[in-house]
Amino acid sequence: MEFFLDEINEILGFINWNDSERINLQFNSVSIDSRTISQDELFIAIKGDNYDGINFVDEAISKGIKAVVIKNGSENILPSKLPFWSVPDTLLAFQKLALLKRKKLKLPVIAITGSVGKTTTKEITSKVLETFGKVHKSEANFNNEVGVGLTLINTDASHKVIVLEMGMRGFGQIENLSKFSEPDIAIITNIGSSHIGLLGSRENIAIAKCEIVKHLNPDGLVIIPYGDKLLDKAIKKVWQGRIIRIKLLSSFNDCQQIESNHDLVVGFYDPHGDLIKVENKTFSISFNGIHNARNFLFSYAVSKEFGINFEEFNELNFVPMNGRNNILKTKKLTIFDETYNASPESIKACIKILIQQNGNQFFVFGSMKELGNMSNEFHIEILNYIYSSTIEKCIFLHDPEQKIMQEKYQYLEKKIFFVTDRELICPILNKLTNKGDFLLIKGSRDWELEKIIPSID
Repeated sequence: MEFFLDEINEILGFINWNDSERINLQFNSVSIDSRTISQDELFIAIKGDNYDGINFVDEAISKGIKAVVIKNGSENILPSKLPFWSVPDTLLAFQKLALLKRKKLKLPVIAITGSVGKTTTKEITSKVLETFGKVHKSEANFNNEVGVGLTLINTDASHKVIVLEMGMRGFGQIENLSKFSEPDIAIITNIGSSHIGLLGSRENIAIAKCEIVKHLNPDGLVIIPYGDKLLDKAIKKVWQGRIIRIKLLSSFNDCQQIESNHDLVVGFYDPHGDLIKVENKTFSISFNGIHNARNFLFSYAVSKEFGINFEEFNELNFVPMNGRNNILKTKKLTIFDETYNASPESIKACIKILIQQNGNQFFVFGSMKELGNMSNEFHIEILNYIYSSTIEKCIFLHDPEQKIMQEKYQYLEKKIFFVTDRELICPILNKLTNKGDFLLIKGSRDWELEKIIPSID
C-alpha cells in the first residue's frame, strides 16, 4: 500500500527538494532500519534510547532511497539533490505515518494492555481470530512507541485484523499509543503492582492503563475484568461507551447460577485438563493455570464481537513465547520458563502452578524491578509466600542493597538461598535437584535469567 507525496506533505509539511528534480514521488512503505531498507521505502531517521537514525542516513542512501525524513537542523549532512522532509520530531513523524497506514487499511484494531497477562492475551486472541482471517499482531516486545508503529506499518492488505500489545512506563504513554493506532476494541487485563515505583499507587496505574480509551472508536468496545473497583472507577471517568466484563469462576454450580449476557462473559475453570466452560462450550487450552484461563476469557469476548462460532468442544494449542508459559524438559527436570519478566501478581500465579506438580518443587526467583519504595515490602510478601508453600528450596537473586532482607528475616534461610550473582545459581541448583523435580524460573527482565537454562542439569 503506497504512501503518496501529497498525503505525506499534508502530514509532515512540504518536502524540500534540495535542488533535485521535482517528480511525483511515492513509496511502498516506511522504514526506520537502514540495514533492511529498500529503494522504494521512505527512510525516517528516528532517535532511540541507544541509537540515532541520523547516523545511518548514508547507509540508507547507499541502498538507493529516494527521500528521507530528518530532524530540523540536520540538513547539512544530506547530499545535494536528495529530497527530504525536515520535522521537529522524527519519532512523531513516524507515528503519524503509521496512523495514516492504519486509516488506509481500514482494518479492525484490537489493543491490549494490563499489568500482567497482556502478551499471553495477545497470543490467545490472535489464535482465536485466525478463523476470522489473517491476523497481524505485535511481535516479540513490540509494545512501545516504536514497536506499535512498526506493527501498523508492516500490516498489509492480506490481513483482516490487527492485534496490538501496549506497554507502559508512565503517564501519557498509552494515550500516545492509542492516539496513533485508534483502536476499535480495548482490553485491560488487570491492574497490578508492576510500575508502582514509577506511578506511586495502583490507583494511578489504573488511570494510566485507562488512557487506552482516549482515542478508541466511539462505537468501540472496552473489555475489562469483573469486580475490579479501581478499574471501574477509572474507566467511568474517561469512557461512556460499551463495556464487557469477564468473570472466571472455580465452581460449576456458580457458573450455572450466573449466565453470560451481552455485558458479562462468565466462564468456569476446571484445572484438571485445563478446561474452560463458557456458554455451554468447552475449551481445552495448552496454557495451564487459572490466570491463563482468565486471559482466554478476554479472547472469547473478542471472538463474540467478530461473530466467531465455536463447536461444543474446542481444543486450542498455543505456541508459547520464550520466557512465557514455556515448559522445557532436561534429563532431570521439568522447567517452567517464565523468565521474561516478573511482578508480584504474576509470580504468585506461577507459584500456584508449580506447587500443583506431583514432585519436589524448586524456584529460581530474580528480584522484581520498578516497585520503588515498596520494593522490600513486596519482596518480603513473596518470600514469605514461598516459605509457607511446599516449595523445597528457592534461590533468590537480588541486588546487593536488598541484602538487608536476608539479615532481618534470617528464618527465611531455612528455605531460601540469597545470591547477588547470576553465575552462582546453577552450581547451587544442580546440587539440590534430582530426576523428576520441577523448577520455576522467573524474574525481572534485567536479570536475563534465560541465560542460566543451558547450564541446568
